[in-house]
Amino acid sequence: MTPSTTTDESFIPAGPWHKASYTNDRGACVEVAEGPITGVRDTKHRELGALFFSGGEWEAFLHTAKSDLG
Repeated sequence: MTPSTTTDESFIPAGPWHKASYTNDRGACVEVAEGPITGVRDTKHRELGALFFSGGEWEAFLHTAKSDLG
């Protein structure tokens, strides 16, 4: 999986940014914008851009992350 990165917010046709559900209270926060292309960015450093994943790549990531937790 090779994500794309950019600081251009118009790059992705995704939904609004929201904090990821696995964000912790110690400030390790990421935001996600889900859609046909999913974006992931650091809440504290939005100016650094975001990583973008296709729908299939994002689903594979979520599946693996959930498997690792359970």
